[in-house]
Amino acid sequence: MTCTKPRIKVVIMGAAGRDFHNFNVVYRDDPSTEVVAFTAAQIPDIAGRRYPPLLAGPHYPGGIPIADEADLAALCRTHAVDRVIFSYSDVAHEQVMHKASLVLANGADFMLLGPNRTMLRARVPVIACCAVRTGCGKSQTTRWLSRRLKACGLKVAVIRHPMPYGDLEKQAVQRFADRSDLDRADCTIEEREEYEPHLAAGNVVFAGVDYAKIVALAEQEADVILWDGGNNDFSFIRPDLHIVLVDPLRPGNETSHHPGEAVLRMADVVLIGKVNSAAEADVQKVADNVRAIVPQAPVIRGASIVQLSRPERVRGKRALVVEDGPTLTHGGMPYGAGYVAAVEARAAEIVDPRNYAAPEISEIYRQYSHIGKVLPAVGYHPKQLLDLQQTLQAADADVVVTATPCDLAALIDIGKPVVRAAYEYAETTEPGLGELVESFLMKKGLIAAETR
Repeated sequence: MTCTKPRIKVVIMGAAGRDFHNFNVVYRDDPSTEVVAFTAAQIPDIAGRRYPPLLAGPHYPGGIPIADEADLAALCRTHAVDRVIFSYSDVAHEQVMHKASLVLANGADFMLLGPNRTMLRARVPVIACCAVRTGCGKSQTTRWLSRRLKACGLKVAVIRHPMPYGDLEKQAVQRFADRSDLDRADCTIEEREEYEPHLAAGNVVFAGVDYAKIVALAEQEADVILWDGGNNDFSFIRPDLHIVLVDPLRPGNETSHHPGEAVLRMADVVLIGKVNSAAEADVQKVADNVRAIVPQAPVIRGASIVQLSRPERVRGKRALVVEDGPTLTHGGMPYGAGYVAAVEARAAEIVDPRNYAAPEISEIYRQYSHIGKVLPAVGYHPKQLLDLQQTLQAADADVVVTATPCDLAALIDIGKPVVRAAYEYAETTEPGLGELVESFLMKKGLIAAETR
């Protein structure tokens, strides 16, 4: 008599990104495991859908349901779940353990999957740009790196951490070379915030759901892959050079959130960004914290330079400020670069958008009560985008300062003059990031010594 061992029942907790990747590389082809559900958090309107059969593979002909994280305890009991895999990012350590306690109390093991089980390997060198928190400046640093690499004569592909909030089958493998690709993919504000600046810098961006296929496509076009991380997650691809950003505007956050602390402990180079906006005491505090945790990694400093397209249109005016959404929400910042730029441009008043918030925007303020007198650029779904437009149109302001990296006025009718705030990375120390990266390229044989 042969006994068939029952499949291990698993739930994957996620936010439409790391969760799908962990499933694809660890569980999709594992006949001993049954993933009974994903749960969704952080991102609205993901729950109630299914991870489609085409992506889920032959063990899941009906796909996999995506439930609200609020239903996690009931899922564990109803399905007699054996393991719950925590698979999303930028969550306070204490909050992770609260979720673990819920899982344990409902009969399942609580697990985290680490880099060795989930990182893919590329055939070309990979430079990963990651961070301890959302909003540290990863993307502006990645753009700066791309220009530096291309100046060395190298072909560069940018692979972006996933944001598949639409039709998952259509988004399995995405390649963006110009703005028309974004339009065809019906990208959300959140996706455009990440992709548009790269396209403006002449970069081709790859993203999607199935990162094994994404890496295989990108490495055909590139001498070097740049991983542009999301939130404070670690890279989906094993890096040959791992650059980790820390934020002196949030000292102490180096070790406060998961998986940001793990990311920092894996760093090859640590970059303290925004030193031009932070107090020197906070910069030094962050540097001391970093050296205590990763004493072997070089610690360098860099600036985030913010510029307004038309500062004279802000001076003396009543300005409403729109900021990058995730920096405020997941990242926990009360304001961002747009607010700083408007104040420096001597706006007469910063208008409080909370007084004009349409229902979807009011819900954002309720959920993230730390947000100050700025408007997060949110548009995960059409109703949210419409309410963003209505909030802007209703506000009693002379000008709107937009610090979202995407062209918001191209997506909605703001109804007011718009001044854009752009921010770019700049080196402040010697040796700087560029010198460290070029030393890495020489070791890999990608450039000759005389190139420097």
